[in-house]
Amino acid sequence: MGIIAKIDYMSLEPCKLAKKTALTLRKKKLTLAVAESCTGGLLAATITAISGSSTYFERGFVVYSNIAKQEILGVKTTTLKKYGAVSEKVAKEMALGTLKHSHADISIAITGIAGPTGASKNKPIGTVCFALSYLELPIKTVTMHFKGQRNLVRTQAVTFALKMLLQTLESLN
Repeated sequence: MGIIAKIDYMSLEPCKLAKKTALTLRKKKLTLAVAESCTGGLLAATITAISGSSTYFERGFVVYSNIAKQEILGVKTTTLKKYGAVSEKVAKEMALGTLKHSHADISIAITGIAGPTGASKNKPIGTVCFALSYLELPIKTVTMHFKGQRNLVRTQAVTFALKMLLQTLESLN
């Protein structure tokens, strides 16, 4: 009896988006760096699963703890205390710190609550904040509320980040 491979249909969309993003980054001769908290490196793993990603992927930061966000990316203590780690303000500082501490042209940051713990009344499981920074554009920030268990929230966050990145790249001249 053979082994039947279990297909994770949720991962198909991120892979397709990553390939399209790769082509667009190469075409525009841009490099990318990412900062991830709740996705724990899943965005970087999705992007680097494509052969040749070293031509457009500069680096990734997994900054799960607040101390890591501060030490590695320069997120301010005051921002963390005032808004919390899961906030557009922190995502923005993460994206800016990613550009500052890399040689990339564009960065995207993700911070959120994948669950099953860590939620509050104002920030339920599935709350994820994103920030995208490109040298020539104002920083884009957005908060999304995804449904599902931990792995589904993380996959949806990666998918959304890739869509956000691709939309921005396609809008550039």
